[in-house]
Amino acid sequence: MPDNPNRGAVLITGASTGIGRACAEHLDSLGFTVFAGVRKQSDADSLRGVGSGRTQALMLDVTDSQSIAAAMGSVEQATPAGLAGLVNNAGIAVAGPLEFVTLDDWRRQLEVNFIGQVAVTQAALPALRKARGRIVNMTSIGGRLASPFLGPYSASKYALEAITDSLRLELRPFGIEVAAVEPGAVATPIWGKGRAEAEQATANMPAQAMQLYRAGIEALPKIIAQAERSGVAPLEVARAVAHALTASRPKTRYVVGRDAKGRLFLTRLLPTRVMDRIVARAMGI
Repeated sequence: MPDNPNRGAVLITGASTGIGRACAEHLDSLGFTVFAGVRKQSDADSLRGVGSGRTQALMLDVTDSQSIAAAMGSVEQATPAGLAGLVNNAGIAVAGPLEFVTLDDWRRQLEVNFIGQVAVTQAALPALRKARGRIVNMTSIGGRLASPFLGPYSASKYALEAITDSLRLELRPFGIEVAAVEPGAVATPIWGKGRAEAEQATANMPAQAMQLYRAGIEALPKIIAQAERSGVAPLEVARAVAHALTASRPKTRYVVGRDAKGRLFLTRLLPTRVMDRIVARAMGI
């Protein structure tokens, strides 16, 4: 894909590390002006000097309406021609047996991974419509194939898949393409954060949780660690995002990673009960 200094502007949420950071660096290299949304000043500082200098850190908390409004005000002022793209990437992972995940943690999971993405999309649509831009939602293979003890995370990604389909049709009359990128395991800090959160959540659960779900709870950190070791590079995901933003006929879904493609293939090949037994055996449940 040739470098082009006139590709327009793109806004990325959750751009401090991992997939979001890789997207910022890759899209900058392709000629986009990048507004990289971060929540901390230290993350903004780390983005200084990235790429060509077209990348600008933007303080953006997707769970704060005032933060979203301020960020979009800055973007609109800097881009009178509108936005060429929005990459909804911000996300967290809440883990644990559904029975014992607190409702506050459920709300936090959905607020960041789903409601926050809807809020940013609503705020960005006038600028996207002006430039006939595109929207890329960072879902997950977990948004099509749920795993035990990752119910909150999968629920948030299933929801994001649903609005991707709705938006794709709703925005078709305006020439706005909408795509979902569905990675499997990616070598990013989210796994370390997820493992720490899982361990903290486990420590705070009542004794009954361990009595009932010990095998699955103890298997989860090991599975997360394995995914962290074997995950694809974030750049591979960033390349899928770039294709969704620039191709004349972008895909509606991009499955990224051998594990994601393998799981999807097996679910099409095998009955659900057989897949359940395979997953249960892998987790010792």
